[in-house]
Amino acid sequence: MRARQSTRGRLRAWWHRLPGSLHAWWHRLPGSLRARRHRVRANIGLAVQSALAAAISWLIAHDLLGHPEPVFAPIAAVGTLAGSIGQRLRNTVELVVGVALGVAVADGVVVGIGAGWWQLGLVTLLAIVASIFLGGGPALVTQAASAAVLIATLSPPETAGIYTARFWEALIGGLVSLAVIIAVPVRPLTLVRRAVDPILDVLAASYSDAGAALADADRDRANAALERLRGAENEIATMREALQAGLESARLAPVHWRKRGMLRRYVNASEFLMRSVRNGRVLARRCVTALDAGEPVPVCLPAALGTLAGAVARLRDELMSRTDEPRARDRLLEAAAQVGEAYAAGVGFSGHVIIAQVRAAAVDLLQATGVGPEDANVLVRAAVARRAPEQPPD
Repeated sequence: MRARQSTRGRLRAWWHRLPGSLHAWWHRLPGSLRARRHRVRANIGLAVQSALAAAISWLIAHDLLGHPEPVFAPIAAVGTLAGSIGQRLRNTVELVVGVALGVAVADGVVVGIGAGWWQLGLVTLLAIVASIFLGGGPALVTQAASAAVLIATLSPPETAGIYTARFWEALIGGLVSLAVIIAVPVRPLTLVRRAVDPILDVLAASYSDAGAALADADRDRANAALERLRGAENEIATMREALQAGLESARLAPVHWRKRGMLRRYVNASEFLMRSVRNGRVLARRCVTALDAGEPVPVCLPAALGTLAGAVARLRDELMSRTDEPRARDRLLEAAAQVGEAYAAGVGFSGHVIIAQVRAAAVDLLQATGVGPEDANVLVRAAVARRAPEQPPD
């Protein structure tokens, strides 16, 4: 009887928790879909390049070289483009060497001892061991093993001799992929902006919501800011990929060489944006805790978060601009001064953590604008000290 009542109690508790869980899932869903849409937009150029390279490499191998089934040419083209973005020159070399190695091993084994299940295992083992012995990376090991498996299963040689056509197909695919990158490059700045802007939007909206939550004692809004920052990992992964692809395009395509300076601004800022997202999660969590505990919230503390949100929005504009107007820096230092005032007014434990996170965000975002680390720390400490008789701990 007690067990039945215990079960009913657990079911009742689960039922009461369900609406909140559904509510949280429903609010996370748009962010997830938005992140996926941004990811698709950031990689649509890669998809177009891969399609062109596969089609052109097959056409060259089939019509110009006369290969009846040029499988390796489009595979090599797509493998080069879809591999580690930013390392396609290395990928091309490893891919061609890997295919040549796999073909040589497979042909040698199958011609010598025939084809079968245990020969397939032997071919795979030898191809991987040989590629590792040569010091190849993941691309070389994968291509060597894949080529060996394909030769040993789908098209084992009927006569002695290595199928050199496979090597030439791989070489064609790799070279065509590089030619496509140069002839049909992605627009690096557009690609990078589309990937970086969502992170800046998340930061600005989260700081703004956290500040409004403290001002209105709205725990749900503070928790929403926390959930938004927790869901930013997809945007961070997309940003990393976009930065690598953008830099590669700017290096290989002469038409984009003049854009390398602006791309470096985004690259330099990216690390500090990632730090700000991580620190922002701590800040938002402490806003929730401060509201739960009923800690004192001076008016200047939510105001500082609002100022910080405005600084992030300004930073977004400055990264896109060719000028160096330091308006974002002025707002970051104003946010630091406001948390100094909040410290002087008196806060609880979580309030102290929020102040420390605002200071950390100001230091990181100042560095994103191009200020050096030592100068950023000095500027933030000076801004805090202007309104706090006693310097709060870092």
